Formats: sequence, structure tokens, C-alpha cells
Amino acid sequence: MIDERVIDIKHGFVRVSAATPSIRVADCRHNTQAILAAVRDAGAQGVQVLALPELCVTGYTCGDLLLHDTLLDGAEDAALDIAAATRGSDMLVIFGAPLRVGQRLYNCAVAAQNGAILGVVPKSHLPNYGEFYEARHFSPAPPQTGTIELGGEVVPFGTRLLFCCRELDALRVAVELCEDLWVPEPPSVAHAAAGATLIVNCSASVETVGKAEYRRTLLSAHSARCACSYVYANAGEGESTTDVVFAGHDIVAENGVLLAEAALFSGDAATTEVDVSRLLYERRRMRTFPNGSDADYTRIAFSLAPVENKLTRVIDPSPFVPANTEERRARCTLILEMQAQGLKRRLAHTRAATAVIGVSGGLDSCLALLVAVRATDALHMPRRDVVAVTMPCFGTTERTRSNAEVLCDLLGVTLRTVDIGSSVLTHFEDIGHDPAQRDVTYENAQARERTQVLMDIANQTNGLVIGTGDLSELALGWATYNGDHMSMYGVNASIPKTLVRYIVRTVAEQCDDSALRDVLLDIVATPVSPELLPADEHGDITQKTEDLVGPYELHDFFLYCLLRWGFSPAKTLR
Repeated sequence: MIDERVIDIKHGFVRVSAATPSIRVADCRHNTQAILAAVRDAGAQGVQVLALPELCVTGYTCGDLLLHDTLLDGAEDAALDIAAATRGSDMLVIFGAPLRVGQRLYNCAVAAQNGAILGVVPKSHLPNYGEFYEARHFSPAPPQTGTIELGGEVVPFGTRLLFCCRELDALRVAVELCEDLWVPEPPSVAHAAAGATLIVNCSASVETVGKAEYRRTLLSAHSARCACSYVYANAGEGESTTDVVFAGHDIVAENGVLLAEAALFSGDAATTEVDVSRLLYERRRMRTFPNGSDADYTRIAFSLAPVENKLTRVIDPSPFVPANTEERRARCTLILEMQAQGLKRRLAHTRAATAVIGVSGGLDSCLALLVAVRATDALHMPRRDVVAVTMPCFGTTERTRSNAEVLCDLLGVTLRTVDIGSSVLTHFEDIGHDPAQRDVTYENAQARERTQVLMDIANQTNGLVIGTGDLSELALGWATYNGDHMSMYGVNASIPKTLVRYIVRTVAEQCDDSALRDVLLDIVATPVSPELLPADEHGDITQKTEDLVGPYELHDFFLYCLLRWGFSPAKTLR
């Protein structure tokens, strides 16, 4: 049996890691071994793209030793040795090294795979303020892409290199170095516009009070702005502490979300999977995302073999509902206010005198009623202008009817009860339908009769019929055409069922009235049902929606994957 959580590159998942080896300043031999140890560790974890810190071959804090040929010769030899050691491995390894080109010295990121150096990216923006003085040693990247010779091989050299995966067209890797990210126009903006979905940053960012949080914010926001994944490897153990300290704060971010992070000073790597196919979908969806040309980029092909690792990134099983209690309450409160503000505007615009709602004692109508009360309160309308109509019929249970009546009483709205049983039986007689035949006609006739009642009461009271159907039901088609799928303003149309439950629960938790809180919580606990079939001998609901269509937790998860990220059915199953 296939493990459904195994990484499949065709679905766009790529395992990446940012690691910080423990180095010695100006000891290229030691650092080579430390880097190769990090490469081996990453290989054992199935990492496909590995990022290492800025100048990790020599150490970032070498000072004026960076101008000496002895160190630079050692750095070049180390870069070649590291590249050679990757022979037989598909892992793309990107590490920092100082390299001479002509009469200039550049702060570079070297990309190596399967025994070869694929390309070298020089740093564009050299910090020369505060604790930094890179312009003392390095030259900024030249404007044009060219080539350099390393170990007898000619390799691409420049900032505009795109490393493109043969097996996954969505995986295009570009590189920038430390300060490049912190400037107003980072090179990665152009890289993303040219098609890069994974940005690697080889960095040596010092640790100061508050900087870690700033770094998190910067990386998260930048990955969102560029709709990219961002792998940030930071210098750490072994760098000189004469003036500053480095914490090895490695981070992986994707489209505004921090996926993995190494604790400060821990020496741990940040390893997870990024989803580059999802990023391309996001860019297609964002019609304002630039479709920049890659004509001035050098494209360098590389291959990735399939890996047999299980997916480790956290996939939220309830993506519409925050797991954190405080965040969930805040979101639910905000959504309720947004619903109320939308209805407030519509009531004011149409000059409606009432808001008419069919109240069943279930979740959706409960939420719609809470929204209507909030909207009329905001308009300074009396709550009696909210007309709640309960329409019992063949499947109505005592529990739901009682909850509906108590809820309306406690909220102070107008309650009207219209028993539609006789009207539906007359309709069955008119069309020649046997009431004992409890089929779709039996069920839908009740729903359509209820809608007719609501529409007519709205006409009577110069009101609007407030729709109660939620996003999940509408997506499934779990509604009666020309019945409960119709209204004059649907306040729940964009709220998934799993979230409806938590919004009502949040109102209950924040309620000072214990009686109102109790009835709201009982509504939350009531099985979801249209109540179109008679109750059992105990008066309990027999027609339970989730027994018929499946759990809403699954449906909402499927909807999120499909509508928000464009996942295929096969990828969603993974």
C-alpha cells in the first residue's frame, strides 16, 4: 500500500533545508569538513535543496584576511572540494565563499550539484554601516551576467541565474545574499518576476535584541510579496565574537507563512517541504503579479530524483478554523462583524423595514439571526424588526423547535410560527404525491413551502429575506433549488460549516446571559440536519446530514485545497 504522505515531486513538494555548520574563522579545511557534514546530514533527511551561510567556507568575520591570497586560495580549493564531494547526489547545495574574478573580490554564493559547480552568484548590496564594512574588501556584483573559470571549468557568474529543475518545471531557484534582502528593491523581486519560485539567501546577519522578530517579519512579508518560498541560512557557531554574535537563525518561509525555524544558538537546521506548484497557482490567481521576462537570465538545468520521505510540513486539517484559541475567537468575532456590516449596508440601501429569517433551531439559521440582530442594532432599529419565522413540519423535533423559540425570545426579536404541515399535504394532494413516499419530492416540497412563506412575509413587512445557507452546503449542492438556496441577501454564503459552528460558539463564550449561552451551546451540539424526514420514536433527529454526505471537516478541507490553492484530487489525497 502506498503511503499517502510520501513526497511526490510531481505534486510540487520539494524538501529544503537551511543549515549552519560550526566553523572556524579562516580555517578552510575545517570548514570544508563541517560543510560536508551538514551536507551528509541533509542527505540523510532527503533534503533536495540545501542552503548554507554567507562566507561559510572562510567565516564571515575574517576581516582583512579576506584580502590575502593564502585565504582566498584556500577558499577556492574548498569550493571545488565541496562541489566534488556532491558527486552522486542530486541535492542542490548552495554555500558562501569569497572568490576572485580578475582584480576584484566578490562575496559569492556557489551552487553545486552532482560533483559540479552549476553557477556562482555575487552579492549585489554591500553593507558598510554599523558593524558592517564589506565594501572594504568586496566589490558589488557586476550588472551583466558572465562566466568565470573555477578548477578548469567555465561556470556562469552573475546575479541573474535561474536554476531550473528538469523534473519539476515549477521549481526555479534563484539566489541572493544577506543584505540583498534588506534593501528597498531586493534582487529577489526581479527573480520572482522572472519565474523563480524558491529564493535561497546565504546570510551572516548578526544577532541584536529584537532582530530575530524583525527577521521573521521581513522574511514572511517578503515571501508573501513575491509569492515565493524563501530559504534563509544564517551564520552562527564559530564566527568571531569580538564585536558581534551570530545565532544561526535559519528560516524557511513560504508565501507569508514561516514553515520552519531554527532556535537561536541551537545549531539546528530548519528543514521542511515547500510547495512550488502552489506558488505558481497563486501567481496565476494574482492578476497583478508581474509576468517578467527571463530573457536576461541564464537558465541552468539540474535534475532531482524522487525521494521516499514522508511529508513533514504541517497540513492544517481545519484550515478555516485557527487552532489557537485567542486567534480563533478574534477571527470569529471579526467575521461576525463583517457579516453584520454587510447586512447593515444592504438593509439601509434597500430601505427595508424588516429582516425576515427562517429559524429552525440549527446552526446556520442561528448564525444568520445573530448577524441580523447585530446589523439592526448598528442601524438603531428595534429588534422587533427582525422577524424570525419558525415553520415546523414533519421532521421538526422538540429540541430544535424549543431552541429556536427560546433563542428568539432571549434576543428580543419578533417570532412568528407558521405550521406548514397542512399546506404541504394539500400540495401533495394537488400533484398526486403519496405522503408515505418519503422521497426527494417529499423533502423538497417542505423546503419550497418554507421559502414561499418567508418571501410572502417579507412582502407583507417590506422586508428582506435573509439567507442562511453556508459555503459548504452551497458547494455540495446540499440545498433545495427554488427552496432554501434562495434569499434576498445570504449572510452565510462565504462561511464554511466548520467555521459556522465556531462563530456561534464564540458568541456563546462571550455572552453574559447564561440562558442565551446555554441555548447557543445546545444548538452547536445539535446534529446538523435539514429535518425533512420524521423523527424517530424517541423524538430524535433521524436525518443527519453528515451521515449522508460525509463529515464537513473533510468537505471544508477539500474546498480549501481546491478553491484556495488549486490542488488536484490526487494532491489533496496526499
